[in-house]
Amino acid sequence: MRSWVSRMVAIAAVMLLAGAASAQQFTMKLSSPTVNDAPHEWMKAFKAGVEQRSGGRIKVEIYPASQLGQIPATVDGVALGTIEFAMPAVGFLIGLEPRFQVFDAAGVFDNVAQSQKVLADPAVRARLATFGEAKGVELLVVGNNGPLMVASHKAIRTAADFKGVKIRVPGPAPLHIQPFKKLGASPVSIPLGEVLPAMQNKTIDASISSFNVLTGFKYYDVTKTATYLPSSFLFVGGVVNRNFMKSIGPELATIVREEARKAETVFSTFGVADVERTREIWVKNGGEAIVLPPAEAASYLKDVTSVIPAVLETNPQMKIDYDTIVATAKRPAVN
Repeated sequence: MRSWVSRMVAIAAVMLLAGAASAQQFTMKLSSPTVNDAPHEWMKAFKAGVEQRSGGRIKVEIYPASQLGQIPATVDGVALGTIEFAMPAVGFLIGLEPRFQVFDAAGVFDNVAQSQKVLADPAVRARLATFGEAKGVELLVVGNNGPLMVASHKAIRTAADFKGVKIRVPGPAPLHIQPFKKLGASPVSIPLGEVLPAMQNKTIDASISSFNVLTGFKYYDVTKTATYLPSSFLFVGGVVNRNFMKSIGPELATIVREEARKAETVFSTFGVADVERTREIWVKNGGEAIVLPPAEAASYLKDVTSVIPAVLETNPQMKIDYDTIVATAKRPAVN
């Protein structure tokens, strides 16, 4: 009898421990440098899906507008495991994986909706799954945050107007720097939280970002001119710490990945509508949204795409990434 009782106590203890483990709550902190845009909406949708499906076992906390620190610090935090997830412009992820810069090659996509179809393609997705693996991060989500704009103190109406301009670019990679050097500008990489002050005190002459960033941070109080960069878009990448994904176990990790994919519809719904909404906000506040004439747009693209082959030659894997994305973008099914 004593032996039987002992066995029952042991079994009960094991069951209690298993139940406690399955009910354990994990906290997943999400960091973003922006607010009230498609990435922010993605985080809201992701939080709702994960918390509902996990039955509260994962608590998702959202920290937009660089509340957890500037971009370099949050990216390092994800790699180290002090922050579970960060979602900056992909250009700021190249320290983890140089291949991230492939998204910033001009001339690949026509619009936001098309790019999201390309990014959902299985062949493209298979390549993206390996990004950042060596540095302990996993790419959970990649999204188009809208057309790239250059906000400038002096209006840019031609390709030649870039000459001599000290311009902030969304990352320090060759595909961010070399195209604007080709145009005769002086590109510099500055974290988003430091850009507006640099524009205010005229440390820089211009800054590249998406329209929702310009309106979200009220750049129209500093300058009234913003120019669309032809066939160029701002992509964001959401990376998660791989050890965190292991720690939550296979079931919860699957939920996190599936809800991340589901929430990507935000970019082709809210994100597409946000392109026009933010343009209207800019114009309503006295801003001018400049579109380069066709001949100038062609001249711009000729210059900025001419540097791409030399950059790709330095990284064979990135060249395959680029070729895969370009080939997918040309398929009738995604246009």
